[in-house]
Amino acid sequence: MPVTIHTQYVRDLSFENPNAPASFRVGAGAPEMDVNIAMDARKLEDPEIENLYEVVLIVTATATRGEQVVFIAEMAYGVMVSIDKAVPEDQHHPILLIEIPRFAFPFCRQILSTTTSQGGYPPLLLNPVDFQALYIQRFKEDLKDDLEANQTVN
Repeated sequence: MPVTIHTQYVRDLSFENPNAPASFRVGAGAPEMDVNIAMDARKLEDPEIENLYEVVLIVTATATRGEQVVFIAEMAYGVMVSIDKAVPEDQHHPILLIEIPRFAFPFCRQILSTTTSQGGYPPLLLNPVDFQALYIQRFKEDLKDDLEANQTVN
């Protein structure tokens, strides 16, 4: 891949255990999990590095039993990356919001797994994510417009 990963880091990490120790009652049953994943990218200015970006993968996991929140784990994981100048500008967006999150996800998964375990719960093992499908869903209208514009030109 024509990218350079300069650094990766935890940008923000939060674990809330609002109903402990009551949430650890024996026989309480497994909590219901709700996991949300979002990605964001922004261009960074650097006099020495062209096409430098920060990509942030944001994962929020909320465990509930009925109306009661068992725990909330939130993480923003950053990756500072540059894209080779030979890559056309119109290809930067999908690289930044598909390929870089795909690279970062295992690191996020491990950190969240360790965090929930240290919070007193079984490790949270997130399923693999199809970042291409998320990208298409999020930018469906833009992609449709681009495809129609290309068909008109050709």
